[in-house]
Amino acid sequence: MTTRIDSFITALDSVDRPEIWIDLVDPSLLHDNATRLAGPLSGLLLAVKNNVDVAGLPTTAGCPGFATGPATADAEVVRKLRAAGATVVGTTNLDQFATGLVGQRSPYGGVRDARRPDYVSGGSSSGSAVAVALGVADIAIGTDTAGSGRVP
Repeated sequence: MTTRIDSFITALDSVDRPEIWIDLVDPSLLHDNATRLAGPLSGLLLAVKNNVDVAGLPTTAGCPGFATGPATADAEVVRKLRAAGATVVGTTNLDQFATGLVGQRSPYGGVRDARRPDYVSGGSSSGSAVAVALGVADIAIGTDTAGSGRVP
């Protein structure tokens, strides 16, 4: 797992796509978190759309003023994925309040297409979709409010 996390940290720089992320787990904690996990998803890196709570990270829903502080607990889906061994690496960008279809309505910047960076990624789950498409994360959580899970 150490190798996979090191690859993730290196990939953050090499793919140069900061618009994918709203918050990242402190890299010094990733190794420690990963070594304590076992289960069928052990070794998989998980990106979480930032309208789903991740303990210790603010849930902004794409609106910086929305978060009053870090989430105190994981959403049930995050808790279950962690229990199965997945390692949360960060929260991903989205159309603000998950109400867009193009992945561009975010004060954190528009998420560019994984293969064609001059194009939009599509969907409010754009950060999650592009993180997986680029191989930075192995799995991701998205939501589908108005097509955001179907458009990317």
